[in-house]
Amino acid sequence: MRRFISEILAVFAALSLLAACTKPDDQGQEQNQEQNQEQNQDKPEDKPEQKPEVLKDLTLSASVEGDGIFDGSPSYTMHVTNPNTIEVEARIQSRVSTDFKKDVAMVDFMEKIPANGTKDIVITPEAESWSPGFYKVNCYVDGTTRVGLAFGIRPFEIVSAPDKQADFDDFWAAAYNQLKAIDMNPGFIPTKSAGTYMVSMQSIPDGLEGDPMVIRCYYKEPANDGKKHPAIVHYYGYDDFPGTTFLYLPSGSTDYAHLWVSARGQRINARAASLRADGIEEDYVNPYDKQWFTVNFGDKNSYYYRGAYMDCVQGIRFLALCEDEKVKGRIDMNNVFVEGMSQGGAFSYAAAALSMEYPVKAIAPGVAFMGDFPDYFVIASGSGGGFPSMAKQCKAALGWDDAKMYEFMSYFDTKNLATLISCPIFANIGLMDDVCPPHTNIAPYNNALTPASDKQMTFYPKMGHDVPSGWESKYKAFFQKYQ
Repeated sequence: MRRFISEILAVFAALSLLAACTKPDDQGQEQNQEQNQEQNQDKPEDKPEQKPEVLKDLTLSASVEGDGIFDGSPSYTMHVTNPNTIEVEARIQSRVSTDFKKDVAMVDFMEKIPANGTKDIVITPEAESWSPGFYKVNCYVDGTTRVGLAFGIRPFEIVSAPDKQADFDDFWAAAYNQLKAIDMNPGFIPTKSAGTYMVSMQSIPDGLEGDPMVIRCYYKEPANDGKKHPAIVHYYGYDDFPGTTFLYLPSGSTDYAHLWVSARGQRINARAASLRADGIEEDYVNPYDKQWFTVNFGDKNSYYYRGAYMDCVQGIRFLALCEDEKVKGRIDMNNVFVEGMSQGGAFSYAAAALSMEYPVKAIAPGVAFMGDFPDYFVIASGSGGGFPSMAKQCKAALGWDDAKMYEFMSYFDTKNLATLISCPIFANIGLMDDVCPPHTNIAPYNNALTPASDKQMTFYPKMGHDVPSGWESKYKAFFQKYQ
């Protein structure tokens, strides 16, 4: 019996010992499992991957206050936009150069641009001096995005010294006398617009001898109310070559007589009937096989613009001398105004300078061509509508140097013609114009003998080779001041 009880006790003891030995191991295992779970939760590879944000490029625009004209130090604003959700530090740069391509000021610094925002940064560049002239600005953000703008410093003090040859006045007096000797022989063809006619008239030949050149114009007669009406002569810009764009029939108010002059070989004179809106069936053929600017380049007596300038004057003489009832007695020759854009601007200056018997009352040249050739061929080199390269090719073909070329061009330079002008002037300039740059545009304006009180130049800092919206109403308002 004792033995049995002893065996039972031994079994219980063994079981207790076994329990004591296994319990701590189970707890440790549970703790190890919990620790492993925590460690596994902290492992980076088990978290969602966070990639850095790919930054978008900043965008840039720039502006100059008002009309972009300053008396002293200039300023302009760079508008930098950050499309990213974080603030970005950007490199801001701008380079200022003269219109002769000489660098005069450089700005370079870092700037923080707010997230999803735009920062306006006012730039006041420093230069050794700010001389009268026009300046180009290139603006950059982070060295890539580029925006251009322009401004002017005291432009009415720019000197474009006349370089007239000794026989300049005699040269143009002879051209005018040659024109007076031509039988104008005007003819009228009705267009599809009532009161508007195609007018043909004769002008001087391309040279001192030869048959007269026939030019064509559109004429809008004024109201037939027994009164004399003021007149506006409109001059066209440089035609495309060989005259392929469609030519629309112009219109005008009946309180003025209107004449749209097509210089020799251009516009009406270079269009088939299918390329005109006038409804007249006859085709007209361009008599030249080259660009007008190069026709007879090098011979001042037969050069294209000698004849073209006289065509402009003949338009004014038509209003004064035509015996047809649609013209005679209906034009107030004391109130004849002229206007035109680009080449038409040059024609406006030429007409005012060379209409010797019938003075022009006021002119409105827009972004005028043919001004200050020595500077023009430098400033507009590489742009300028191709005219500097045309002149260079002509010069090479003639074996001329620059001095000889500029002597020839001086007869047709509006900065020289302007010395014969004293009538009121209303003009405009696009500061971003590369075809007729501001420096050359303002040359005849500054050289005109017109009193400052009767001259008005308007500047448009964002405009290129164009005229501003509402230009017609603006120049008409100016003309009305002098009627």
